[in-house]
Amino acid sequence: MPVQVSVILPVHDAEPWLDECLRSVWQQDFEGSMELSVFNDASKDKSMTIIEKWKVKLEDSGILVVIGGHSSPAPRGVGYSKNQAVAQSSGPYLCFLDSDDVMMPQRVRLQYEAAVRHPTSAFTSHGPTVIMPTWFCSRAWFSHVGLFDEGGQGVPEDLLFFYDHLRKGGGVVRVDQSLLLYRYHPRAATHSILETTIWSHRVRFLEEWALPRWATFTIWNAGRQGRRLYRSLTPGARAKVVAFCDVDENKIKKGFYCYEDSKERPKPRVPIVHFRDARPPFVICVKLDLTGGAFEDNLQSLNLREGRDFLHFS
Repeated sequence: MPVQVSVILPVHDAEPWLDECLRSVWQQDFEGSMELSVFNDASKDKSMTIIEKWKVKLEDSGILVVIGGHSSPAPRGVGYSKNQAVAQSSGPYLCFLDSDDVMMPQRVRLQYEAAVRHPTSAFTSHGPTVIMPTWFCSRAWFSHVGLFDEGGQGVPEDLLFFYDHLRKGGGVVRVDQSLLLYRYHPRAATHSILETTIWSHRVRFLEEWALPRWATFTIWNAGRQGRRLYRSLTPGARAKVVAFCDVDENKIKKGFYCYEDSKERPKPRVPIVHFRDARPPFVICVKLDLTGGAFEDNLQSLNLREGRDFLHFS
């Protein structure tokens, strides 16, 4: 029976977590045909020993295992490893998994069912944030979007791929169940990426993809994050900001934010108003789930539509 789903697993020195990760592949309740495509990126620990042990058990259960890799002195990076794992796999659908994460038994089944219904979308599990290890997409769509950036350490290849996905007209469909345990630890690859690098990519994409649709907009948050976004914008985008809005009376009483570092004369002074007095569209720089529901209630009270009237940038 031809493979229907390829689980894409890049591995680099994953010994502490690999057993649990591979067990979660073995425990999938998907009844179709599945393969595991592993690419070992110059691991120096016992990762390959663990992979070879699980290869027998996985293939005994009907899951084909394809193993590739290299033993160079240094790893080539997550983007390179994912591209190689995809290239050596054969399924028409790709399920991305990181070697330190754990899939719930229903993950492949539920995301496969969703993917068949939406062929040009990527699929994530429950949660407000798009996290790459939860992605599931067709091979045809992956090929259309293009490969992961192979710049190596310090490159947010997941984020750049996601932006390319959106540029090509792709959508995101969420499966409303928790399908993956995402492990956050000091050795995670994400720690090699500077926060300033991610911020810069996010701001540039906001300007490229979202802001051209709006003649003006309001930044929701007159605090540190909102002001940082304002300062990070190019002059043309910055000129579109008509106000900051907030609920903090002290900020509102101040009346305006002055961009002191601006080379313009006079220096830009942007009004600060209560959110009920502000006019959409909004770029929201408030993190979700941090105010006991107060922010979410305030936003909902305005009866706005996401994408048209506001965007989250938190």
